[in-house]
Amino acid sequence: MEDKKILSYMREMLNSNEKLDCGTAFKIAKKFSKNIEEIGKLANENNIRIDNCELGQFGHLDFEKGKIEVLKELEPKLDQKRRIFCEEARNIAQKTCGLKSMRSALKAYKIDVKYCKLGCFKEKKGKQFVIRTKTWIENSDGDLLFGKGKTELLELIGQTGSLLHASKLMGINYKKAWMHLQVLQKNSQEILVSTRQGRSKESGTKLTPRAIELMENFAILQKDIEEYANKRFKELFFNYKKK
Repeated sequence: MEDKKILSYMREMLNSNEKLDCGTAFKIAKKFSKNIEEIGKLANENNIRIDNCELGQFGHLDFEKGKIEVLKELEPKLDQKRRIFCEEARNIAQKTCGLKSMRSALKAYKIDVKYCKLGCFKEKKGKQFVIRTKTWIENSDGDLLFGKGKTELLELIGQTGSLLHASKLMGINYKKAWMHLQVLQKNSQEILVSTRQGRSKESGTKLTPRAIELMENFAILQKDIEEYANKRFKELFFNYKKK
């Protein structure tokens, strides 16, 4: 009898595509004091498809820029294939960052989710072969100007508005982070941050417009290189059937 009541309510809550949104399913589980697995099973038995995964694995929910501090929370939970259990990702989101930031980080840092709590999937079949690229920019003396690892500090400053907070998230002390920043500015010959001093050691640090421009351009460059590398990889290694 209760299942019929839940099913009736479930059908009332279907979206415009006649599917049940992932977030709605979790709300239904809470409303009727049921395990989310039971809701997923009930939906599956009645041919109700799940839509708009709150962890961004399918559907059309919006994203934001991936945050490194979310990645730091995720990394201890990842397996060797850089995957995380659905339940663990949701728990981290609930405690620290929210689901939008979580799915954005999962997408930005290419982390797969396994064992959906609603039973939509267990493990995604990964590609048998994957091409990896690493990009950085040097000056004529071989000094680093821009690179993914070295610019992590800038990303964190942009997200936190504080060199002190950025250094804590990176797991280094303030002095080392400050020296790291000075080296980046010296090598690039650009002013990358502006700091407002106050009574405390640091009242606020923010990226300059030029720093933001450089970071955005570097991200575009990385994406272009990765796309070309993947395209060329497929042509060279998986084109044998056409020969």
